[in-house]
Amino acid sequence: MLSRHQDPIVAIATAPGRGAVGIVRVSSAQDLTLFVQALCGRDLKAREASYLPFRAASGEAIDQGLALHFPAPHSYTGEHVLELQAHGGPVVLQLLLARCMEVGQALDLRMRLAEPGEFTQRAFLNGKLDLAQAEAVSDLIDASTEAAARSASRALAGALSSEVGELRDALIKLRMLVEATLDFPEEEIDFLQQADALGRLDRLRAQLEAVLDRTRQGALLREGIKVVLAGQPNVGKSSLLNALAGAELAIVTAIPGTTRDKVSQTIQIEGVPLHISDTAGLRDATDEVERIGVARSWDAIAEADVVLFLHDLSRVGEADYEAEDAEIRARLGGVDPARILQVFNKADTVLTPQGQVLPADALKLSAKTGVGLDELRQSLLQHAGWHATPEGLFIARERHVQALKRTREHLALAVAVSTQQPPALDLLAEELRLSHDALGEITGAFSVDDLLGEIFSKFCIGK
Repeated sequence: MLSRHQDPIVAIATAPGRGAVGIVRVSSAQDLTLFVQALCGRDLKAREASYLPFRAASGEAIDQGLALHFPAPHSYTGEHVLELQAHGGPVVLQLLLARCMEVGQALDLRMRLAEPGEFTQRAFLNGKLDLAQAEAVSDLIDASTEAAARSASRALAGALSSEVGELRDALIKLRMLVEATLDFPEEEIDFLQQADALGRLDRLRAQLEAVLDRTRQGALLREGIKVVLAGQPNVGKSSLLNALAGAELAIVTAIPGTTRDKVSQTIQIEGVPLHISDTAGLRDATDEVERIGVARSWDAIAEADVVLFLHDLSRVGEADYEAEDAEIRARLGGVDPARILQVFNKADTVLTPQGQVLPADALKLSAKTGVGLDELRQSLLQHAGWHATPEGLFIARERHVQALKRTREHLALAVAVSTQQPPALDLLAEELRLSHDALGEITGAFSVDDLLGEIFSKFCIGK
């Protein structure tokens, strides 16, 4: 009996809806020669497109198009693959899908519909891609900016996997050295000192930091930065959102409390997506609707990567205004100060602030005229930790960052136990093993089935 991973699978591999071309894809660990003959009416040359009619069981043509047969292992999944390229109407593709299932049933192939991401999962299981490359397939499809698409393409080509592989190779050599020392304790030669084990460990940690930094940048390209505009009513939050987005997204009036709910827009700066949210003005709400809006504002602030605490420069020094700002500042006390950017709007209305010196790191701008917006854009990137250019970066995910951080933690512990007198070599070996396992999670060398299921379930059906 075949395991589920060996069942022949079939799915529509193109996006739902109408299009000029649609693809139905079949993948099977079993030979598909008989299936191809039954479905296409003749044999197909390997990896060569054949134009022919796709016929129903009655012999009536469903459509005409291209059929391509990829015998294993020279295919996307590493299995035997058949692709039918027909006209992209939903009804046509459903008829072809049903015909594939019908032929599979007649030949007793146990063919079933593919699950989300199952074609790419099989490519991973069959060694055609590692896990980081497999994730890059989904990231390339979902890329929201040109820089993200280019970086995903580099990850798919193995850029991230290559750097992780270099770390892994260095770690393996170090592990072998430590294990050899443990295996031959009677030897008087200090293997660790002779082979400069501590020096190797230091170089490995430095190399890891470089990879971790680049991975963080890649994660920003994929995930983007969540930015929340916060402050009192009428400080210019909606105007600033419109200015950054280059469109009239939020209603702007002189009436306090105009914004009652969160208004969001995604823009990009240097290829990095920024998910910017305008929120209700922070004050004691005057009615139930505004009260809900203010509560949602605080929820958004708690989840933000960067909070733009917006101030009205024309009102700096006014007692009532300063008191309200002080209350908001006190409540923001639970937010990491590194995530808060002080911004003073309406610089076009005053030349200098009245009665108060602005914070040293504050930005002055005018959402109305655009003065200071470029400085704000650069500050947003800096606050989020962006300092690289997209060229040469690879796309990455938060789980990659977390795996590298765990690797760093175990290497730090390895340094601690190796500098004890005498060195705790058994503990050093264990920390190096745990570091190795954490690295392996990135490319899938040590992944568990639950992790694989979670990753591939996010893919589209035909991928």
